[in-house]
Formats: sequence, C-alpha cells, structure tokens
Amino acid sequence: MQAGPKIRSAIADKLVFHKIKERLGGHVRFVLSGGAPLSPELAAFFIGAGLEILEGYGLTETSPVIALNTPSARRIGTVGKIIPGVEVKIAPDGEILARGPNIMKGYWNNPEATAQAIDPDGWFHTGDIGEVDKEGFLKITDRKKDIIINAYGKNIAPQPLEALLKSSPYIGTPVLIGDKRKYVAALIVPNFEKLERDASTMGIAFKSRDDLVANDRVKAIFQNEIDRFNRNLDRQEKIRRFALLPRDFTIENDEITPSLKVKRRVIDKKYKDIIDQLYVDDGAEEEREAKRA
Repeated sequence: MQAGPKIRSAIADKLVFHKIKERLGGHVRFVLSGGAPLSPELAAFFIGAGLEILEGYGLTETSPVIALNTPSARRIGTVGKIIPGVEVKIAPDGEILARGPNIMKGYWNNPEATAQAIDPDGWFHTGDIGEVDKEGFLKITDRKKDIIINAYGKNIAPQPLEALLKSSPYIGTPVLIGDKRKYVAALIVPNFEKLERDASTMGIAFKSRDDLVANDRVKAIFQNEIDRFNRNLDRQEKIRRFALLPRDFTIENDEITPSLKVKRRVIDKKYKDIIDQLYVDDGAEEEREAKRA
C-alpha cells in the first residue's frame, strides 16, 4: 500500500526539510538570494521545504538593489519587481538601464569610467541583459559582455544553458564557448565526487583525475548527458563538442571572481589549445549536424 501525499510530505519534512530549517536557526521567515542567478529548481526545492526564498537584483553602483521578490509578489525565475523610486528600462540591445536616487554619483577620480556607466540622461548601464514581463517582474537573461555571437551572427546567451547543464549530477562547472565560431562547445569540470564514486562502481580504473577525464567510458557518460539536453535546445544552442577538465577553476588562478563568476576571457586564453581542438574540422561537424536535422 502506497503512502498518500500528506504522509509522504510529513516524512520528507521530518527526514530532510526539518533539518534544513533547524540548521538555519529554526525561526527563519524568509531567505534573500542575490549575487548570482538562482535556478528555478533550487528555488522550488526551498519553497517546498517551507523556506521562503526571495531572489533580488542589484549592483554595488545601485546601492545595491534594483528589484526584489517579496512574500506578497514573487515569481520564480525572476528577480522580482522594481523597487519603489527606481526606474528601469530595457535598451534596444537588451541591456538593463536603471535610474533613481540609489544610483551612484560616479567612480572616484575616474570621470571616463563614470561617463561610460551613466549616460547624460542619468541612466546607469548595468551590463546585464534582461526583460520586464507584463506584470512588472524583471528577468535577467545574461551578462552583455558574455553574450556569444556565433559565426553566423546569432546571439546565444550562455548562462541559462550553463545553468541547465549544472542540473546534471555529473556536471560541476560548465563554460560555453562559441564566440565567432560555427557552433557551441563546452569546457566541463565534472562533479568529481559523483563521477569518482560511479566510476569505481562501474569498474573504471584510474589513478588520477587526469586519467578519469581521459577515459572513453567516462566521456560517454557526459556525451549522454549532453545529448539529453540537446534534444530540447534550438539548433544554434546545441552543444556539439566538449572537453573534460581535471580540476576546477579557482580564484587563485584568476579564473573566477570572488563571487565565483567565471572570467570568460581568462578561460579563453588559458585553455586556448583545448578550445582550438574542439573546432578542428568544424566544417565536417556542421555537415554532420545538417544531416541529423
């Protein structure tokens, strides 16, 4: 006899959700999220656990809030509605512009940088790409400087795709490549805790992580994951090739920022040889994809 929804919910609360709330003190009313995108799946998990998680958005230059979800006005997948007293508009290229009393006066002793950030009408250029829906909720889609423009002039936002890849239990940190290229490829740092455990169960012998990522059976695991995601992606978004890296990106190596954002230009230069290999014989790859389409 199967347990009903109420019983399963009570069991989940007792075994998992209650422990999470206790770790947060036991009396938390809500949690604010910012600094990096919050995946809808993670937001839904916390809400299901009885923890009100509210995502917001802003920059240091905006003191620092522009938009925020609230208990009375929340939409998962957005950063909420614009806060009172602040104006937001979307530029023709999709960039989010903000104006209001929260905007900084300028960068200290740097009038050139100030003029680049704040236009003559007082609009601060955030550098983020986004949209405002009919109900006034703001959604961030990517960083302007991170947008991939492929060899055919198509714009591809990498962050939503990378967030999708991270939903795989095998993928730790993905970085999409493809600017001025014929197709999208990916550098992938595996979730080694999961991969090493499963590799041992599968009888895959390895002495180091270098051995592990070079193993054909391991590559097949990731190819299956990529194929699974590709089925729901547009043609220009499909990930055609990938490379597995034996270590994660670090702040010490100047590969990520203190807020754990990948420095794409640094990655492009540091891993140039690996990236170039992903595009060897790219014309043949395009021809194969055309036949599959």
